Amino acid sequence: MFFLYLLVGALSGVIGGMGMGGGTMLIPALTTFFGVGQHEAQALNLASFIPMAIISLFIHYKEGRIRTKNSPYIIIPAVIFSFASSFLATEIGGDALKKIFGGFLVLLSAFEFFTVFYKREE
Repeated sequence: MFFLYLLVGALSGVIGGMGMGGGTMLIPALTTFFGVGQHEAQALNLASFIPMAIISLFIHYKEGRIRTKNSPYIIIPAVIFSFASSFLATEIGGDALKKIFGGFLVLLSAFEFFTVFYKREE
């Protein structure tokens, strides 16, 4: 069982380091394979996200991939809505929260699939 925890943690770290977000793998793995409740899985994801985000942020900043000029326009609303969403999530039942998260993953997958065909100019 320890090996499975280690494997899930490593995979979520790799995915998180690539910018996709480790929670897209970590939350479903915890709820499906380990019987962890949806609220607990999301809380654990948030706790594990902090060190991954700090490391990724440092590396991307060092590589010059972060435009700090416009960062407040993203950071401030993200913090406000994170607080609001956290309070909302505590009021939603685990089953409903699981369905909402699953729907989000389906939409995210469709978005990623169709953007493969769109080439961005960098």
